[in-house]
Amino acid sequence: IRRLRTLTSKPFGVNLTILPSMGKPPPYDEYASVIIEEGVKIVETAGSSPKKFIKRFKEAGLITIHKCVAIRHALSAERYGVDIISLDGMECAGHPGEEDIGNFVLQAKGDLALSKPYVCSGGVGTGSQIAAALALGADGVNCGTRFCATKECNWPESFKTRMVQASETDTVLMLRRLRNTCRVFRNEVAEEVEAIESEKGEDFDFNDVAHLVNGKRGREAERRGDADGGIWSAGQVVGLIDDIPSAQELMDTLVKETEEAVCSRLATLVSPRSRL
Repeated sequence: IRRLRTLTSKPFGVNLTILPSMGKPPPYDEYASVIIEEGVKIVETAGSSPKKFIKRFKEAGLITIHKCVAIRHALSAERYGVDIISLDGMECAGHPGEEDIGNFVLQAKGDLALSKPYVCSGGVGTGSQIAAALALGADGVNCGTRFCATKECNWPESFKTRMVQASETDTVLMLRRLRNTCRVFRNEVAEEVEAIESEKGEDFDFNDVAHLVNGKRGREAERRGDADGGIWSAGQVVGLIDDIPSAQELMDTLVKETEEAVCSRLATLVSPRSRL
């Protein structure tokens, strides 16, 4: 948090993801305390129930966002008092939950069911998708994987190149049998995990693949620039990535594409209303 303040004067948020761990769980309560003590203004929670954390954050005056993969989770988050919902379709990178709901249904359902503002998260990488999300009822979008393929991102160039070369089928949903599903880029390690999980079937255990999916191995592969050396999260949006622009160039393109989708394509489908 302190380092980020040396890099920008712009507003920023901090994510607190509460997930099962391979060993001793991270000190989530301490993380929450640091977020509050450092004067962060916006916090996003994800994973397990954020109830106790939302209460602390709201009492400290933070704007709270909670990432949800199903409407029932979003409704619970609204009851806890969150300010904004991030509706996460199963296209997303990382943990898409176990509901398997795509954004075409999830975002439209959000418009019908939710009272708080919400953003469309997962699979977004073009302006036409932003226009679609807005049309479905979302108040904005959340882009993750797409911005990993920018010049400023500190991922190795080998990772970025693989994303540009990828199709929309080049991700793997692993650990499904453990109900701890992760969407990662389809590389040699991910395919090995996929094969072991399929071969073991109902006898599959996390220890069967722990040596392949642990974070230490992933970080070492990233350090070496080895795109096949460990698992790394990526959403299905990799199939829409065909360049590695700067973050500003990407933002300019997204805005332009969104405006073109709304003002050009969609506008031509509506007959002007009579003024009589």
